[in-house]
Amino acid sequence: MSNPGPFPFPREYSFPPFFTRQTNLTTHHAQLVKWSTLVLSYCRHHRLFKLSLTPSSTSSSSSPEPGADELFHNRKLDRRLNTADIREVIDFMRKDGRAEYVGGKETGDVAWVYWRTPEEWAGLVEEWVDATGQKGTVLTLYELTEGDATLNAEFHGLDTELLQKALGILVKRGKAQIFGQEDSQGVKFF
Repeated sequence: MSNPGPFPFPREYSFPPFFTRQTNLTTHHAQLVKWSTLVLSYCRHHRLFKLSLTPSSTSSSSSPEPGADELFHNRKLDRRLNTADIREVIDFMRKDGRAEYVGGKETGDVAWVYWRTPEEWAGLVEEWVDATGQKGTVLTLYELTEGDATLNAEFHGLDTELLQKALGILVKRGKAQIFGQEDSQGVKFF
């Protein structure tokens, strides 16, 4: 997939108070909403499905990779959202079903960021199956996520674990069957 280019940060990102936990409850809630929207937009822009919540020791200040370091650290302002506040943002997003700690734990260092929920991904896969006549066809997970990008552009490059969550929803709905071993799983659509 092509590089999406630089992310257009919202204007709040340039305000130092945005990186400081606000004490007024109404203002703090608005701050959490804005951070949540920013995290979702950022991850969607860069097609990130998991986000590390702790700063990386390998990031360089000259060309940061898309991730928590760039998202939660405004180098121009030299301001960074601290780890406790990052976790509070993720917990806020969890309440809306837009984030989940990897492994289903209550806390962790890595979180799923659902700029599309597993249910939404399941719907897209189901629409794609119908639109391309794939009912009755057996496809590998690799074909779905890494196959011809022109045929399945919407979920090309999708994290395999997230695809499995979406396919699990389709299985529960009676729309698919998953079989095979972890390294060579396939799915048949009904």
